[in-house]
Amino acid sequence: QVQLVESGGGLVQAGGSLRLSCAASGSTFTIYGMGWYRQAPGKEREMVGFARNGYSTDYADSVKGRFTISRDNAKNTVSLQMNSLKPEDTAVYYCHARLRPILTTRVTDIWGQGTQVTVSS
Repeated sequence: QVQLVESGGGLVQAGGSLRLSCAASGSTFTIYGMGWYRQAPGKEREMVGFARNGYSTDYADSVKGRFTISRDNAKNTVSLQMNSLKPEDTAVYYCHARLRPILTTRVTDIWGQGTQVTVSS
């Protein structure tokens, strides 16, 4: 079984920065991509960004130029650097991975437990 463990998050003033980190662990697997989703109160979960192997990273329009996703493929980690934060960035942020457990043909999406990011005005 594969798990995603997140760290970071918290409370920050508008205009500030935060960094989230996530590590995949557990059973042996092949990762095809990693990224982040977020869900604000009363809203649906939305993609923040996704870094697929061998492709440039996709970002939601609302975070382009402010957020940056970085991956360390050797360590199976992904981070989210968030700059120029706005109150509307307040949400629970979820790490996401698309992977295939070894010895299977099933590609699946998994998410971390979520970490709260609150941006005060």
